[in-house]
Amino acid sequence: MGERRSIDPEHRAHLERSERVWNRRSDGYGRSERDFAPMLDAAVERLGVGPGDAVLEVGCGPGTNFERLHDLVGPEGRLVAVDYSPAMVERARERARENGFDNVDVIRGDATRTAFEPASFDAALASLSLSVTPDAEAALRRVREALVPGGRLVVFDLQRIQSGPLRIVNPLVVAFLQWYGNWNPDEDVRAALRATFETVEVEATYTAGTTYRAVAEKAADA
Repeated sequence: MGERRSIDPEHRAHLERSERVWNRRSDGYGRSERDFAPMLDAAVERLGVGPGDAVLEVGCGPGTNFERLHDLVGPEGRLVAVDYSPAMVERARERARENGFDNVDVIRGDATRTAFEPASFDAALASLSLSVTPDAEAALRRVREALVPGGRLVVFDLQRIQSGPLRIVNPLVVAFLQWYGNWNPDEDVRAALRATFETVEVEATYTAGTTYRAVAEKAADA
C-alpha cells in the first residue's frame, strides 16, 4: 500500500480542511452513530460477506462499523480501514484494541491515492465518506481495483434532495453539510459510481431524501 505524493493545491486544501473538521468531530461522533445506526446495519448486511472474508472500509471515522463488520467476517476474516483524520484514526485503533479485534488494520491515508493490492478484498464499504473526498471517482477507482472480480461496494452517503418541493431547502442542506463535515458539493458520488463500476443500483433513500444506500459490483470477469 502506498500514496502518490504530488497533488494539486485545491486537492490538498480540501484534505487540510477535512483534517481540521474531522479532528474536531472525533470526540462528538456518538450522536451521528446512533442516528444512522439502522441505515448502517442495512448497508453492512448488503455486503454479502461471511466468515473469513476480507473487507475494505473507506472513511472509517472512529470505527463506527467495526463491530458490525467483525460480526460478519469473524476472527478469521480481515478488515482494512482507511481515514484521513489522525484523530479519527486513533479513535478507530482504540476501538479495535478495546474489542480485541486483532484482524483490523487502520491506516491513515487519502482514499483517492492510497493503493491496495489488486483483487485482495471480497467487499468494500463507504459510509458517509465519499461525498467529503476531493475526488470521489479517483477513490472509487482505487476501491474497484482492490476488489476481487464480482466484488461488491456498498455506499451509504449524503446528497441533495433529488425531487419534490423539499428541493427548495437544498442550499441550506449544502451549507450545513459543508460546515459540519467539509462536504464537497462539486462531487456527484452516484455519477462517479456509474462511471467506475459495471453495475450500480440505488436501493434506498432516507431522511427526506438526503441520505441513500447504493450497491455497486465489479464485473465477475473483470
